[in-house]
Amino acid sequence: MGSFFSVSNVLWASQPLLQSAVVFSLWRKRLHKEFPVFIAYLLAQIAIVVVLLPFFNFASDQIFYRYWTFLNWGASFIGFSLAFKVLHEIFMDVFRPYHSMKDLGTILFRWGALVMLLVGVVVAASTRADIPLVDQALVAVQRCVRLAQMGMVLFLIAFASHLGIRWKHRSFGLALGFGFFATTELVVYAVALNGRGFLSPSAATMANMASYEISILIWLAYCWMSSPVEITTSTRLKTQRWDRSLNEVQNPSPADSLIPMFESMVERALARSASPSKEAPSFEKPTPANR
Repeated sequence: MGSFFSVSNVLWASQPLLQSAVVFSLWRKRLHKEFPVFIAYLLAQIAIVVVLLPFFNFASDQIFYRYWTFLNWGASFIGFSLAFKVLHEIFMDVFRPYHSMKDLGTILFRWGALVMLLVGVVVAASTRADIPLVDQALVAVQRCVRLAQMGMVLFLIAFASHLGIRWKHRSFGLALGFGFFATTELVVYAVALNGRGFLSPSAATMANMASYEISILIWLAYCWMSSPVEITTSTRLKTQRWDRSLNEVQNPSPADSLIPMFESMVERALARSASPSKEAPSFEKPTPANR
């Protein structure tokens, strides 16, 4: 039982409690309709910890080595899929007033998911190591998702003035939580991989867990923070022009056809020929008078 109350297990067990607080806050603020995927992500993470934590600590060695790999694969796939879907949900919330950009963003996110899967397969197939191919693919997809989360935060910071959002905006807080955890995990992974023993695997695991705890606290703070809803018109003018231009590119107005013009010309010509012709005035030569 002493190992169960280790620092890593305490951090791991506290995650469902904080995530439950975030779900409760979103439900109490009536935000579950605005962020349903984010709530699904939190509920999935809670269920994963509830299943994996007791299995990791109390399962026998034979059962552990037989089922742990499949459970870890399934949990990782569900977590990565929902985390990427949450990014799309944040994007849709930020670009809610801009319909053309929302449509383009949906297409880009679908292609991004396909590219990440292909990158994972290619990396797993081209890497020569004793690690199974599925694990290598999951690691590659995980890195792609973390880069996408970092990119979302950088995008919101760079275009906040054009989109009319502030740092108090709730979508910005959700992206900030994901971005903080993604940045920490990528840095820890780089240090653990290239640091020549500077960071042990157990220390890297605890660093990732601690950073995820901070991310959950960020989400909890933004759930209770009053998020500005109104967006000033002056800050949206340039973005509205972008959206209007993109709409014109996506839905070009059809060019004027020459056929209706020719038809109208023929109809006018037929109408003129069918109308009764006016009698032309006679210009007879007058007869000379009798002299």
